[in-house]
Amino acid sequence: MRVINSQGEQVGVISVEEALGLANDEGLDLVEIAPQASPPVCKIIDYGKFRYQQTKKDKENKKSQHQAKLKEVKMKPNIDEHDFQVKLKRARDFIIKGDKVKVSCVFRGREIMHSDIGRKVMNRFCEGLEDIANVESHARLLGRSLSLVLAPLGKKKQQEKISAKNENA
Repeated sequence: MRVINSQGEQVGVISVEEALGLANDEGLDLVEIAPQASPPVCKIIDYGKFRYQQTKKDKENKKSQHQAKLKEVKMKPNIDEHDFQVKLKRARDFIIKGDKVKVSCVFRGREIMHSDIGRKVMNRFCEGLEDIANVESHARLLGRSLSLVLAPLGKKKQQEKISAKNENA
């Protein structure tokens, strides 16, 4: 096995018994760092300190993760232009934060007879966000509401679409 001493210098490839002897001489532990490597890599360190640093690193990684939530934006089929733009801006903010957005178009009374108007509004909404989101589930009529789910694109895809849009303009 390949051994690294407590100062971070490579001792070389030695047997397990020799490595354990070196660790005992320094009063430290022999910890296997990379078991999948060929030959396996071990380090002479204090195991308690090693575990503390590992948990600290895990907490830091967990802190930087973002759990995607499902946010909802509701509107009516006869929505006014300004109200539509406000809803679009709110959805854009949610998607930029990394959340999914459920867009619902709620029909009241006889509006259900003209569900095509609701579909046009939903399509316009999707077109307004196509640079940063893609449709995860297409528009479906469930009861009196037409709904679809938009998911954020990956960071690379967002940058590609924005740069392609700027080149075309």
